[in-house]
Amino acid sequence: MIFNKKLYSTILIFFLCVTFTIGQSHISTQSHQAAVTSIAVSNDGSFYTAGQDGFIIKWTSDGLGEHYQITELEIRLIAVHPNGNDIAVYETDGYSIHRISIWNWPSLKRKNSKNFSNAITSLSFTAKGTLLAVGSATVNGVTYLNPITGRDVPKLKESTGIVNMIVGSSSEKSSVMYSPAGHLSYYNMTTGLRKQRFQTEQQLEQVFLFNNNLFCAGIKNNYIYIIDALSGKTINKIKAENPTLYQDTTSKELYYSEKKDKNYTLYQISGIHNSQNISISNPTKIKTFTGIDRTNTITSSIKKNDQLILGTKNGNIYVTDIIKQDTTLALLPITDNMYDKVFDIVSIGNDFYCLTSNTIYKTSFDTGIVEKICSNEGFSNLDVINSNIILWNKNSKKKVAFLDLETKTQKDLFIPKNYIQNLKPFGNKIIFIEGNTTVKLFDISNNTTSELYKGTGIQDAILYNDMDLYVAKSASSNPRSPLIHVNTQTKETVMLPINGNVAFSLSYNDNPNNPIYGIQVITQNKATKTNVFAYYPNTKTVSSIIITANEDIDAFLNQYNTTLYTNIGKDQIRSYDTKTKKQLILNRSASLPLKIARTETRIAILNRDGSISWYTPNNPKVLADWYMTIDGMWFEF
Repeated sequence: MIFNKKLYSTILIFFLCVTFTIGQSHISTQSHQAAVTSIAVSNDGSFYTAGQDGFIIKWTSDGLGEHYQITELEIRLIAVHPNGNDIAVYETDGYSIHRISIWNWPSLKRKNSKNFSNAITSLSFTAKGTLLAVGSATVNGVTYLNPITGRDVPKLKESTGIVNMIVGSSSEKSSVMYSPAGHLSYYNMTTGLRKQRFQTEQQLEQVFLFNNNLFCAGIKNNYIYIIDALSGKTINKIKAENPTLYQDTTSKELYYSEKKDKNYTLYQISGIHNSQNISISNPTKIKTFTGIDRTNTITSSIKKNDQLILGTKNGNIYVTDIIKQDTTLALLPITDNMYDKVFDIVSIGNDFYCLTSNTIYKTSFDTGIVEKICSNEGFSNLDVINSNIILWNKNSKKKVAFLDLETKTQKDLFIPKNYIQNLKPFGNKIIFIEGNTTVKLFDISNNTTSELYKGTGIQDAILYNDMDLYVAKSASSNPRSPLIHVNTQTKETVMLPINGNVAFSLSYNDNPNNPIYGIQVITQNKATKTNVFAYYPNTKTVSSIIITANEDIDAFLNQYNTTLYTNIGKDQIRSYDTKTKKQLILNRSASLPLKIARTETRIAILNRDGSISWYTPNNPKVLADWYMTIDGMWFEF
């Protein structure tokens, strides 16, 4: 049942340098699926939240959120342009990817992006939106970008060092920065010269200015430090357990909460800053609130007019006012956790099978019917074998099982010795990769396991026939090729004429003489590209089909008859007909695509948030987005 909310070669080469997203958001009260990392207020009364799940949500006064996933990475910082429509985003893998991008929210299109070598520590637009100020963990510190082009704009004539707060004046002619090294620095943005530097407290976090930028507040070691922003001197030092500051540069007061057990207590601090008196009042208790689970914590916060907005570790958003109250207030989140995430999907005949945390379902877009097949006993992945299902867990040593769809019964097949990185059926056999080092075969008919190849850096493998095994791997390991052929009988290994750093996501149609398709990442002249290739075993030749100008090691490639499907480029799925050479880009939904399953008449795309987007073959438009409710029914957007 569905609930509808609307109450080198012969193959043509496509070179895709820049992709502009064609997608749609969805409106709901659904929470983030991971910690809320950043909150930013817009001048139209709405506010944006960002999370580790790669989603940005725009929340309006009616309590509804417009959801859109811009990245598979964690978002750590967001900033809203004064125009209210453009947002700057810092996304990262926490290691090598540090990317700033600017998005136009109404169109859901990325305007520009820039990669940095180091972590970003601060992100803010100047008062009129002329520049985007980016602080990074480098000696150079601050970079100013043109929000329209994304290009660097030279503004300062000296390196600032690491800063984690940048506040500009309303005229954009000056700015002040806080450095964890322990100083407040003022700059003339017209000349690019530093006007003044004050020594102050070191290693402060949650740093911001308040009371007309006359005071600076920050946290260190369960103390709140209040600093005179015009001298760097500490005015007060307030003890607080697990404190959270609520940033609002326009407010004359400072609001903070401290957590004790399951309760949060909200306090207000007022300041006086004039030629006769520079002082901070003692904290005044405003109220105590509860409702945030003991195991949960506040991970992001901000003040918006007379409201406090809290984002938490489990992805919920809470809103409360700053009105004094004597009784303990039980906060309720404005968000819900309405959906049961779909982990995997496969197609058999005209039907689709979905795996959630607790259940395996059979469903159809045309009927909307959801039929429970059986309970899920801790599996995260599905594969099809002879019109039945293999159950397994990626990156796990848990058992692999066989699900008979006719009898709806399961039987255990084997327990791997190492974690399974990949698994693919071949006839009545299963090829699986253990721990990046070994390709093994399990024969269901005689219940035996054999080793086909052992090496390092293995990414994927397919059994072309009983004798020919093709292994995709890292080229940095021996043999020095990202694709090799292994004779399963003699164990002879042959390097194939495939260039690149690594190959993965192999696919083929099991008719004789058909090519093997895969994805390879190549670095040449300091530039990295990712492309879909075809390798022809009979002629031992290779051709490129789709090329992107970026590295995409998480892309997938699936084949249905003569059509290839890939999310190379990360944000959309492309289909490529190997006979007609025609390419089609499917419009994406609110979430990024993760996997595709197809029948003769329907395409189902599993998105990263666990939703399903439905399509008709050869039509790029989304028919509907389905979310599985916790009651085992489809909810349609």
